[in-house]
Amino acid sequence: MCAILSGLCSNMAAPLGLHLEFGGGAELLFDGVRNHHVALPCQSDPWDMKQLLAWIRGNMLKERPELFMQGDTVRPGILVLINDADWELMGELEYQLQDKDNVVFISTLHGG
Repeated sequence: MCAILSGLCSNMAAPLGLHLEFGGGAELLFDGVRNHHVALPCQSDPWDMKQLLAWIRGNMLKERPELFMQGDTVRPGILVLINDADWELMGELEYQLQDKDNVVFISTLHGG
C-alpha cells in the first residue's frame, strides 16, 4: 500500500500518519474523542505544525474553535507536546512533521 501511495505522491511530500491526542477538556471540542489516528494527504511541501493546525480546524474541530485556536496557532493555555517534548523546544509552528509523530494537545484552562 505504501508503494501505491508513494507512486501517487511523486514530486510531493508523502502522506503522513499521525497520532493526535486531546486532553484536559480539549477533547470536548472533538466530539469527546481523545485519541485520533489521522492520515494527512500528499502535498508539495512537507507538513508542519502550522499546516496541521489549519487541517485540524477544517477537518476535525467540531465546535467552538476559539477555545482551541487563536489566529494560526493554539490559544494560550493549550500545552502542545510533540513526541513527549514541549513544542517550544521543537520549533512550534515551523516543526516539520514526521510519519508516526505523536502530537498531544492538553488544555490547562479550567472554569471555576
